[in-house]
Amino acid sequence: MTLTVEDRTAIIELISLHGHLVDAGELDRLDELFTAGIRYDVTDLGGGIIQGLAALREAALALGEANPVGHHVTNIVLTQQADGTVHGLSKGIGVQADGTCASVTYEDVIVRGDGGWRITQRKVVRRRAPLGGR
Repeated sequence: MTLTVEDRTAIIELISLHGHLVDAGELDRLDELFTAGIRYDVTDLGGGIIQGLAALREAALALGEANPVGHHVTNIVLTQQADGTVHGLSKGIGVQADGTCASVTYEDVIVRGDGGWRITQRKVVRRRAPLGGR
């Protein structure tokens, strides 16, 4: 399977939709972004690995006011894999209610199912040092 321009556009919109839904508190729509068995790795942020949509929703609710008020994604790079999945690499900027910001990298595995493209694995890596710490 070749990744078409339409596929690329759909996947970029999928990754971008994450911030809109989460920032609006539309956590009951997470199935539009993720597979039912999503593996959401926030170990680097101190949260461990979250497995499944219900657990992801509960984790976001548990964070409450500690959630960013703005999730912004940029620099999306998509690479098709031999098994038909797509590797997504993107940058995320989180803006807190007090105006402070943090930067992360999202490492996604994206699959196509009956409902279209969905993220099945996401690893969030916090950016702590310029130039990758070099």
